[in-house]
Amino acid sequence: MSLTFASLNSGSNGNCYYVGNEQDAVLIDAGISCRETFRRMSRLGLDFMKVRAVFISHEHSDHTRGAEVLSRKMNLPVYITAATHSHSNIRISPSLLNYFSPDDKISLGSLVVEPFAKRHDAADPQSFVISHNGLNVGVMTDIGSACEEVKAQFGRCHAAFLEANYDEQMLEQSFYPYYLKKRIRSDHGHLSNDQALDLFSNHRSSGLKHLVLSHLSKVNNKPEIVRELFGRHANGTVISIASRYEESEVFSVD
Repeated sequence: MSLTFASLNSGSNGNCYYVGNEQDAVLIDAGISCRETFRRMSRLGLDFMKVRAVFISHEHSDHTRGAEVLSRKMNLPVYITAATHSHSNIRISPSLLNYFSPDDKISLGSLVVEPFAKRHDAADPQSFVISHNGLNVGVMTDIGSACEEVKAQFGRCHAAFLEANYDEQMLEQSFYPYYLKKRIRSDHGHLSNDQALDLFSNHRSSGLKHLVLSHLSKVNNKPEIVRELFGRHANGTVISIASRYEESEVFSVD
């Protein structure tokens, strides 16, 4: 059985990623409204009734904005670390609130979700690998630098959402103040195109079939820059770009 995956939105205006199979699915982050989540899934032909839970990577509003309403309206469990929850403003019914720790293996129907810690300017930021039947799809965005854990988990993936947030030259020449440039470039900020390319080139497995480059900056990056850069190094891996304005198509890996 294949795994299907799609970006419902990817960027500082909201993040939400779908991973599932014929029976079960999860959402990673809920940074767009409940209504827009339903609308985009409907356009893609994705059945929300298959969604078993939403996982929250960290407390920033572009990853949590829709979680409270989604959970309440759909009686949907929310998985989050205790530290992230305490630093967020989302209110989840106690019966639907589930705390996890890095390196837990969480079984939801036929899927297994494995969170792992990453570097970002948040209380307890996590990335995720979603698995079924030997297939692994990673969701790895909002990463300041690729630590050894990120490298190891990326090397397991058959498909992945990977942050390529900014072009170095564009960021340097942008109107952003120095403190913001410093924050973005820090080990707890975001991955640049070059940092993401290094991870892709040197730590992917031979089984990586599809890479969806994600969380591109509106100001400091362009899809055509990313597409051309990674296209030169694809070596058979399909390269896609997630949009900050609309959902992607539904991809699959088997």
